[in-house]
Amino acid sequence: MTEKQTRTKLVHAGTRRSQYGEVAEAIFLTQGFVYDTAEAAEARFIEAGADEFIYARYGNPTVRMFEDRIAAVEGTEDAFATASGMAAVNGALASMLRAGDHVVSARALFGSCLYILEEVLTRYGVEVTFVDGTDLAAWRAAIRPDTKAVFFETISNPTLEVIDIEAVSKLAHAVGALVIVDNVFATPIFSRAGDQGADVIVYSATKHIDGQGRCLGGVICGTKEFVRKVAEPYLKHTGGSLSPFNAWVMLKAMETLDLRVRAQAETALNLAEMLEGDAALEKVIFPHLPSHPQYDLARAQMAAGGTVLALDIKGGKDGAFRFLNALEIVTISNNLGDAKSIATHPATTTHQRLTPEQRAGLGITDGLIRLSVGLEDAGDLLRDLQTALAAV
Repeated sequence: MTEKQTRTKLVHAGTRRSQYGEVAEAIFLTQGFVYDTAEAAEARFIEAGADEFIYARYGNPTVRMFEDRIAAVEGTEDAFATASGMAAVNGALASMLRAGDHVVSARALFGSCLYILEEVLTRYGVEVTFVDGTDLAAWRAAIRPDTKAVFFETISNPTLEVIDIEAVSKLAHAVGALVIVDNVFATPIFSRAGDQGADVIVYSATKHIDGQGRCLGGVICGTKEFVRKVAEPYLKHTGGSLSPFNAWVMLKAMETLDLRVRAQAETALNLAEMLEGDAALEKVIFPHLPSHPQYDLARAQMAAGGTVLALDIKGGKDGAFRFLNALEIVTISNNLGDAKSIATHPATTTHQRLTPEQRAGLGITDGLIRLSVGLEDAGDLLRDLQTALAAV
């Protein structure tokens, strides 16, 4: 059979129909399942078949449709859906690590990812080494023969550093370490991290996959061996699985994912180009701007620059707050990947728990604004941003 293209997979992959033959995917909103006989219950608990289910925390037909669809789009053997993006990050790492293991991570991370690596894993005896993710020499020096995993965001939050997936993966695989990446900013549409060497790819489905600010969700993509024998047992016993209703929301959202993120990325590039050099800005950061430090890598690694840019406003926090408060179309919030454009001030929100020294080391200035570009008219957004910059 001819391999289907991404847009076709986004609409049809993983579909299961009940005896009623519904067009839209059904929501199986149930916590448990019935067995015809006691013998059937016993057999299912010994080994459930591909379309056999035991309990909603273990699996569900609607959730399985979402898992199969995202795996088909990502190009991995399997996927496990989780209650949130952070449940996916925690599940991917905690399920495969134990006391005494060593992990190397990029230092530029979302605040909650940093908390898991700095606070949670180390609490249970896992040793974590942080490096400048853009420096291959630093990765080479930090990865040891006993390193079990490396972790990084393929595009860092919020300063948009781009990590060389293939190069870091080669260094990790040379010692048998697993490569776990958070691919949220690159999206499943613009990046195939698995083809570039990543073993496990995690997403916050809350972001672009839902893309409309409705509910939480996450997913871990990888080999069937990792997903079903490592991640699934940990997550189903610790309760991090996705609800059927949220899985249904994600399934329906995936039908328009390609269309949405391509339109958003086109607007994001246009805004980055138009705003660069504005008198109120120290700089504009966007992976597909030639001024980006990893521009060549970003062009080679990603089909587009993504939907997020960063604006470093002159005047520090005061300048940033004047800019935010002058916005009319763009919403002040802390999500990203939404149909609505969203501006975030990381230093006082998503990364506020870091010390000023830590933020400075990551390039998170008091004037930095993370701008997630939505589906509004590009001209309207440009005028809104330029008006707000004039208020700085």
